[in-house]
Amino acid sequence: MKTLIVFYSTYGHIYKLAEAIAEGAREVEGNEVVIKRVPETLSQEILDKTGATGAQKAFEHVPVATPEELVEYDAIIFGTPTRYGNLCGQMQAFMDSTGGLWARGALVGKVGSAFVSTATQHGGQETTLRAFHTELLHHGFVIVGLPYAWQGQMGHEEVTGGTPYGASTVTGGQGERQPSANELEGARYQGRHTAEIAKKLSVK
Repeated sequence: MKTLIVFYSTYGHIYKLAEAIAEGAREVEGNEVVIKRVPETLSQEILDKTGATGAQKAFEHVPVATPEELVEYDAIIFGTPTRYGNLCGQMQAFMDSTGGLWARGALVGKVGSAFVSTATQHGGQETTLRAFHTELLHHGFVIVGLPYAWQGQMGHEEVTGGTPYGASTVTGGQGERQPSANELEGARYQGRHTAEIAKKLSVK
């Protein structure tokens, strides 16, 4: 069985969640886990001006995914920062390039899941996850979220991401807040849970 975590990260928050997702997925016996990123669409000038260039050096070693290779995996977990309550442009461009896969039903029956980040507590985490789920449903994915069996999303003692639709983190307006221990644990749970579902479905 093979699981792909594919993400876009501007300042590294989504990358950190992706690593935690991968840790959880690797706990499922017999699961080969791969992390990849989607192509950048911003110019180098813009990346430099926004301070993203330095932050992205932490994961520049991660290979870039191509749409066609999605067919090789049993489960695919997508990570994106939120832009106005929706997917970021880089991830949307990647998803827009999967039309050929959609046309031949190449992803039907695969397990899909998503995770996100926002600058603020109410910055569109759930709308972005639901929007991503809609795209995955068009491809025929079996959708997996972050069930309430993970109790970390039930507390109110601290600011924290984590929704029944998928793992998430709050970054702060300047990206100053890093994923908390609770948010990372939610990501690990989602990775493990998604891989477990995919393994069950792959058993003939």
